[in-house]
Amino acid sequence: MEVKNKYIVIKQNIDGAPEESDFELKTEPLSLSIEPGKDEVVIKNLYLSIDPYQLNRMKSPCAFQQSMNFAGSVIPGEAIDGYGVGRVVATGNPEFKEGDLVSGLLTWGDYSITKKVASKIEAAMLNKVETMGLPISYHVGLLGFSGVTAYAGFFEVCKPKKGETVFVSAASGSVGSLVGQYAKLFGCYVVGSAGSQKKVDLLKGKLGFDEAFNYKEEPDLKSPLKRYFPDGIDIYFDNVGGEMLEAAVENMNPFGRIAVCGVISEYTNKGRRAAPNMVDVLYKRIKIQGFLAADHVKGYKDFLSTTLEHLQVGKFHVLEDISHGVESIPSAFVGLFRGDNVGKKMVKVAGD
Repeated sequence: MEVKNKYIVIKQNIDGAPEESDFELKTEPLSLSIEPGKDEVVIKNLYLSIDPYQLNRMKSPCAFQQSMNFAGSVIPGEAIDGYGVGRVVATGNPEFKEGDLVSGLLTWGDYSITKKVASKIEAAMLNKVETMGLPISYHVGLLGFSGVTAYAGFFEVCKPKKGETVFVSAASGSVGSLVGQYAKLFGCYVVGSAGSQKKVDLLKGKLGFDEAFNYKEEPDLKSPLKRYFPDGIDIYFDNVGGEMLEAAVENMNPFGRIAVCGVISEYTNKGRRAAPNMVDVLYKRIKIQGFLAADHVKGYKDFLSTTLEHLQVGKFHVLEDISHGVESIPSAFVGLFRGDNVGKKMVKVAGD
C-alpha cells in the first residue's frame, strides 16, 4: 500500500529569527510495506514536539552543532526530525510490531521511517510507550523530554534543599512550568518570570508559584529579583540566558546553583550577548552548569515515579498548547520565539 506523505523542510539555513516563509511543505509517495530483509519501522505520527532548540540545528554549519550527537544539523530540503509519539504501521524490526505506540525521533510530517542502528544514543530514541491510562500527549511533554529536563535539571543539577529560594525564567513554558511545580512540591520558595500578565496570573494561580513578574514591564531586570528575593537566590533555572542570567547572577547567594537549560534570548540574536559578572561567580562560588535531558535518562524511573505520584493526587498541572496538522508546524515553531505558547507546544498530526 502506498500513501502520500506530507512533511516539512527548511528552504535554506536560518541564522536569525525564523519566519514561516523559511519553511516548505513537501509531499511524496510512501510505501507502507517493508521489503524482506530490511529492519525499517514505518510510523504514523500522532503528536510532534515543537522545541526552540531546533533552531540551532537549522543554522548555517557551526561548531556547537557537532556536540548535538542525538540530533544533527538540519539540511535544507531534507526532512526535519524531532521528538514525537506515533503508532507502528509496518515493521521489519523484530523489536516492534504493528500497532505498537512508540516515542522517539520522528519526522516533522505524517509518517516517519526509522532504521535499526548501532549507536546506543540513536537506538534509545525509539521506545515502546505504555499509556498508563494517561493522554498520549502527556508522553510528548510531561512524560517526555520536557518532563525529564525539568526533573533532572532541578533535582540532579541544582540539588535543592527544602526551604531554598528558586527563580525560574520562561516559567510558563514547557519546562519552566514543570520546574516551578517540582520546586513548590519539594518545599521551596519559587518565583517565575513570563512575558504577559495572563501568564503571570497563571503561574501564581493555577501553578502555585509564590510570586511571578512580567519581564517585559521591567526596565531593569535586577530590580524585580531584588524585590522578590530580598535574601538572594539559591537556585536559578535558566531557560533564557542573556540579560536575565546577568541579573540573576548579581542576586545569587554564595554557593548558588544555576542550571542552564535553554538560551532562547540568544538563539535569534547575532549581536552582542549579555554576560554574567564573573567576579560574582568567582567570589560567590556559583555553580553554572549546562545540561541535556539525554544525559539523565538513567534517572527516568525516579522521575516517572515522582511525577505519577504527583499526578495521582492531583498536585500537578499539565499545560499543553496544541496545534493541528502538518501544515501548522511552521507557524507553531515560529510562535515559540514570539512567546505565543503556554506550556508544552506540540502539533497533533493525527488521531489515534
